[in-house]
Amino acid sequence: MLNTWVVTPTCLPTVLRRCHACASERFRAHGKFRVNAHHKLLDAWLLVLCTACGDTAKLSVLERVNVRSVRPELLDRMHGNDPGLAAELLRDPVVRRRNRIAVDWEGAWRLDTGGSDHLDREVVEVSVRFAARIPVRPVRLIAEGCGLPRAEVERLIAEGKLVSAVRLSGRLSGDFTFMLKR
Repeated sequence: MLNTWVVTPTCLPTVLRRCHACASERFRAHGKFRVNAHHKLLDAWLLVLCTACGDTAKLSVLERVNVRSVRPELLDRMHGNDPGLAAELLRDPVVRRRNRIAVDWEGAWRLDTGGSDHLDREVVEVSVRFAARIPVRPVRLIAEGCGLPRAEVERLIAEGKLVSAVRLSGRLSGDFTFMLKR
């Protein structure tokens, strides 16, 4: 029987960027946008706040874009300060590269296993789904979901009792399945 675990975001990730005011390197996004018009050209920014001093920084989303080339739905979402749009933009590698930022998902996600009644079986097959592209180490997910220490999970992988079609070392942000044999 296949069990499904889901990795879901709980809040927006922390933005890693140097603060000009206090030299801190962590910003919190709250989903607020600023849109500015210059005749027929638009600029749009995602606003982030420094976690240490509260200073505001702007992450460029649109730069001098013609108004007609912006989808009305996108503009409405920015005017409405849509946190879902902020999450999409923080996951976008183009936006991250343009603004020279990285994101830290530590403490911004949770693992929903649907209960632990399946863990007492001899063979456990689990499908892990990601509700958003959150890079997480599979060893950490398996340890948290099974209630095991990470060292124990790594030992099970080395012994061949924990197998998967994907490599379980490193980070993953896409769906995968694994089988645990006791």
